[in-house]
Amino acid sequence: MSVNKNISIAKIQCKCTQLSSLLSALSHPQRIMILGHLAKGEKTVTELQRLCKVSQSQLSQFLIRMKLQGLVTCSRKGRFQYYAAKDKKIIKLIEAIQAIFC
Repeated sequence: MSVNKNISIAKIQCKCTQLSSLLSALSHPQRIMILGHLAKGEKTVTELQRLCKVSQSQLSQFLIRMKLQGLVTCSRKGRFQYYAAKDKKIIKLIEAIQAIFC
């Protein structure tokens, strides 16, 4: 019985660590704004730049970091790169944040 409790505690600790990393990755207003737009569907860099009112170089830095942190994915379609939120959990979290704070 104590083994099951230890496994449960270990799983909870792992989930807490994952959540802490995710919240750390979201800890910049611009990244939250970008994800807010991506929660509504994939966007090009140009679309995100217009929506977020940020320079292309700043946006590129944010997107590179967010991709490395596993928040977004990117795909090329023709001559455009499209960015999207990586998974539905992130979208649900962003939608909840928007519902509470916006």
